Amino acid sequence: MVEFSSNFTFWAAVIIFAAIYGLIITERMDPSAAAISGAVLMIALGVLSQDEAFSVRELGVDWNVIFLLVSMMALISMMKPSGIFQYAAIKSVKLGRGDPLKILYILAVLTAFASSLLDNITTVLLLIPVTMFIADALETDVMPFLLTEVFASNIGGTATLIGDPPNIMIASKSGLSFMDFLHNLAPAVVVIMAGLLLLIKFMFGRSLKAPREAQERLMAMDESEAIKDPVLAIKSVIVLILVLLGFVFQARLGLQPATVAMSGAGLLLVTTGKRDMHRLMADIEWPTIVFFIGLFIIVGGVVKVGFIKWLSGEMLKATGPNMLKASMFVMFFSAAASSFINNIPFVAAMNPLVADMARQLAPGMPAHEALKSAAIMPVWWSLSLGVCLGGNGTAVGASANVIVLGISAKSRKKLSFFRFMLYGVPVTVMSVGIAAIYVWVRYFVMG
Repeated sequence: MVEFSSNFTFWAAVIIFAAIYGLIITERMDPSAAAISGAVLMIALGVLSQDEAFSVRELGVDWNVIFLLVSMMALISMMKPSGIFQYAAIKSVKLGRGDPLKILYILAVLTAFASSLLDNITTVLLLIPVTMFIADALETDVMPFLLTEVFASNIGGTATLIGDPPNIMIASKSGLSFMDFLHNLAPAVVVIMAGLLLLIKFMFGRSLKAPREAQERLMAMDESEAIKDPVLAIKSVIVLILVLLGFVFQARLGLQPATVAMSGAGLLLVTTGKRDMHRLMADIEWPTIVFFIGLFIIVGGVVKVGFIKWLSGEMLKATGPNMLKASMFVMFFSAAASSFINNIPFVAAMNPLVADMARQLAPGMPAHEALKSAAIMPVWWSLSLGVCLGGNGTAVGASANVIVLGISAKSRKKLSFFRFMLYGVPVTVMSVGIAAIYVWVRYFVMG
């Protein structure tokens, strides 16, 4: 039985949450302004205390995510003058022979693979400069490229324990290993990525056109001439490799991703000499950072008052002891919820419920063994697939989506909430549909 806080704080949190999301969806208010206004109301009305909003990760701002974003944006800003991103872009264009659709496929596969080894935030931030250069040079719309990379990053990040923050949280609660995630989720991700490649051809194939002159001009380019500062390029590549290795081995090093990113940004700043800090800070997407801070606090409010846990509990209660039904309920509910609620606090609310289910299924078994029992495994995998894939549904479903939304605000063709949904919902339906068939066949038909 879920115990709610007082009626006032409960309804205040739910109303603020609904109102702010309504403002964001209808674009009646700037997303950053709406998010920070909602956060202020959550604190002012006593739903969250200031300490909870800024010091309790489960309820307030996840500073690891915030400083990861700021550090990676600063790192990329310092790397840009070297020309390394233009070099990578020209190589990608030549590999795709100047065909925008082939280039889109290459970037999609690269994004998915990179996101399985890194977090999807880092992957998107690294690829955006390359993508912008390609689209500008081909004189074509950048939005199909950015949208595809977001979708591929959320799908690819599902494959491993370190690919998406929800998987790290699930592994921490269940005791599952890196190889458990790879063995159980990677096959599904491969099939889903094949589905994405087919879907993006249907969605973007006709609109992805580039003038023949632009293609020929790019194919004739010498990528080595794109490197404007060879010394900075070498230092940038070395620091970037160190940062990527830091992400892969962060658990063994005992470091958070933000610490790794800040170390890389600091190292490049020190080794490249004096920099214009005002210009460096200006390159950071501050509206996106503000949006994240506000969103964390708003979602933390509805988590604290028990609304999310109550909703999750009711869904799980309806499934009874039927594990196939429970798995499907968890997957579809998680996917739907994660489209509108940041998946990190959502997993924090769902984890204890799945753990309770595991203990009820194996009452005589030690707790740590019950969490990894064969009966509960399909539910854990369904939770992971649901929250990670559901993030593609809307512009606020995953961190990578919010970043692209913020960057698009500076472009000539601003990406609206509804335009994102127009493409995100079909991708989510396709992904979750394949995932549901995969779970059913692998764990209930094949046993």
